[in-house]
Amino acid sequence: MMKLSQRLLSIDAFRAITMLTMIFVNDVSGVSNIPAWIEHVKANEDGLGFADTVFPAFLFIVGLSIPIAIGRRISRQESFWGTEWHIIVRSVALIVMGFFHVNLESYNNEAALLPHAVWEILITIGFFLIWLDYPETINRTRKYLLMGTGVLLLLLMAILYKGGSTPENSHWMRPSWWGILGIIGWAYLVCATLFLLVKGRFPALVAILAAFLLINITNHGGWFTTKLWLIGDGSSVSLIMAGAVVSSLYIKLMKDDKRNTQLLTFALLGIGGIAAGIILRPYTDGISKIRSTPAWVLICSGISILVFNVTIWLVDVKGKMNWFNRIRPAGTSTLTCYLIPYLLYSIFELVHFHFPTFLSEGFGGIIRSIAVAFAVILIVGWMEKKKVRLKI
Repeated sequence: MMKLSQRLLSIDAFRAITMLTMIFVNDVSGVSNIPAWIEHVKANEDGLGFADTVFPAFLFIVGLSIPIAIGRRISRQESFWGTEWHIIVRSVALIVMGFFHVNLESYNNEAALLPHAVWEILITIGFFLIWLDYPETINRTRKYLLMGTGVLLLLLMAILYKGGSTPENSHWMRPSWWGILGIIGWAYLVCATLFLLVKGRFPALVAILAAFLLINITNHGGWFTTKLWLIGDGSSVSLIMAGAVVSSLYIKLMKDDKRNTQLLTFALLGIGGIAAGIILRPYTDGISKIRSTPAWVLICSGISILVFNVTIWLVDVKGKMNWFNRIRPAGTSTLTCYLIPYLLYSIFELVHFHFPTFLSEGFGGIIRSIAVAFAVILIVGWMEKKKVRLKI
């Protein structure tokens, strides 16, 4: 029987797989002449590429962790505001990092004082200084001095920032779409707060998920096109809340010792999600990650449930967590793993390193991207052993 105090290794395995694929698809986006099914489908197209399934899986995993992390605090009868403050702090950290990252896209090398790569390295150092998982043994004054240095570094980088297409039309930092981490931060804030408000009651979580999906469906069906504050079109919050519902159901079924029921139920839910997405596709703007359509939300939720079900069977049932040992740091130091490529690519830019042609296109480029993903995880594994990891 599972207790809330236990860490679900299957979630770690699923998170590690997702982080591995996220690094891969981010790197392979710079590779030419690769099969179209690997890449993101364009904004004006109706379809789903492999890359389009990775981000929603990450949102789904964020949801999977909520009933365990927040549920643990509820079971310990921690105060509402103490738990909500924890949620807000985590959300703000993700939003801030996402805000800086999205402004990297419009950084103006000609107008700015610092080169793009230097600015990128310095903001990443700032992130580490602020959100490093400092050991309990560290002197408190030293810890706050390092964190304060990180805050000052980010403020300085914000002051020095220049964006825009030309020096004459440069602008300061602005939230165009918040970035991946920012989207996760806002959606987590909404979903975790609602989970706390209803105290994790399963019927309430299902009702909230249904409401989010309804907002997404009516928005893209043309029946209700108003974007709601924090919720938007309901896509990101639907994916996170879907994970929270599935995780809550998993905990409930395990407490009742219904393993076979769980495996069958999740298989049916996954297939049902994919089927619902296919059915809605013609009526709600097709399948599109860029447009965050209901078909994309439901199909990707279904795929995520099925992959999670497989990892449950492999890890929680068969005890095969050792199969994931090589990529495990991606599941336990995920934010660190996400940020390391920013340092890596910045160093490449500074030293003018370019992969040879045979590693920049076609099959050779795909192999390179796979190698980069494993190399990043290897670096993060070494950092984890040295107790250098981010924690928010």
